[in-house]
Amino acid sequence: MLPAWKGIDNEAKQAALQLEKEGYIAFIADIYGEGNIPADNTAASKIASHYKADYKAYQQRIAAALKQLKEAGADSEKIAVIGYCFGGTGALETARAGFPVAGVVSIHGGLSKSADRPNAAINVKVLVEHPAADKSVSKEDYDGLVKELNEGKADWQIITYANSGHTFTNPESPEYNPVMAKRAWEHTLLFLKEVLN
Repeated sequence: MLPAWKGIDNEAKQAALQLEKEGYIAFIADIYGEGNIPADNTAASKIASHYKADYKAYQQRIAAALKQLKEAGADSEKIAVIGYCFGGTGALETARAGFPVAGVVSIHGGLSKSADRPNAAINVKVLVEHPAADKSVSKEDYDGLVKELNEGKADWQIITYANSGHTFTNPESPEYNPVMAKRAWEHTLLFLKEVLN
């Protein structure tokens, strides 16, 4: 699991606990490294922007987390990457990097990549859970991702949630939409059941 831009937060922790109850091993990646916890949104924006710009560094951190997960005993044939917000961008970067995972779930993640990066084959299953009123994702970003997934011949789906702002799944957010958050979680579980069982 890849957390949002403030690092390992309550949303990621609660999701990990719920996944454990479903019988999965849940591992939250610490992308920023031990002790690097952004104090506020400004600090979070700065460090997240670094990894969004230097996507190879982000992919290396994800690869390190996957290695650690496997060393902890996870079945290397049955790994999915789930990401929230900045982590949702990371889930898509996992697919773009061609890492050997069964599927990725991007939950209110950033959908864009820089225009100078060519579209390539995407061999993992992709689920994007997208809030309809996410002001951080432009129509161009959305359309660009659809084009990228199609050109990559990916097995993909995008589910759009009505009346939902960017952080619609986070109970601590003013944008929290409990009805849509519950649906998104059920869609995540359905996807995991397909790709991991």
